[in-house]
Amino acid sequence: MIRLGAGPLNGIAAVGAHCDDIAIGAGGTLLTVCHANPGLRVDALVLSGGGSEREQEERAALAAFCPGADLRLTVLKLPDGRLPAHWDEAKAAVEELRARCEPDVVLAPRTDDAHQDHRGLAELMPTAFRDHLVLGYEIVKWDADLGRPTAYQPLSTETAERKARLLQEHYASQRHRPWYDRETFLGLARIRGVECHARYAEAFAATKLTLDLEG
Repeated sequence: MIRLGAGPLNGIAAVGAHCDDIAIGAGGTLLTVCHANPGLRVDALVLSGGGSEREQEERAALAAFCPGADLRLTVLKLPDGRLPAHWDEAKAAVEELRARCEPDVVLAPRTDDAHQDHRGLAELMPTAFRDHLVLGYEIVKWDADLGRPTAYQPLSTETAERKARLLQEHYASQRHRPWYDRETFLGLARIRGVECHARYAEAFAATKLTLDLEG
């Protein structure tokens, strides 16, 4: 297992099509890096849910998932499930995010995600973040679209448990969903941990990497 690090982090950008996408896909990673890098700047963009109960959930949740960070969150009002019809607005939002930040790492959906909103947002990221490490997170759902990840962030048992607990605490609007429970979140994290020789982990798709092996 090869372990590569990005060095000290100064900033992260995180994007989601819906409120809770970022937390489900990369909440453990955010907890890990924010704990290790006090004062880290986190620029977050969510395309839908603005002005609703879901935005309130998202703001409280990401504050909890980014302890001690300089969190800057924008939640827009694009309609859920209709991103392809609002491509120009989504692209403008991603470009605006890029204009205001220079992150070391970008957390985004995977390009092979079955949900059209997730996939559409993922396809926009390389057009704006051309020279950045973009990690595509995974969201478990009924589509059975989980693939073979190429990058892993190991999670401590405490962090994995905390992620599952925060997801339950902050997204009350999602608790009725049959898949939205502690067993799902810890089960996937345990499988990804097995794959990278850790107890728990979050997994990502890294579609393009530039290596600097001189050092």
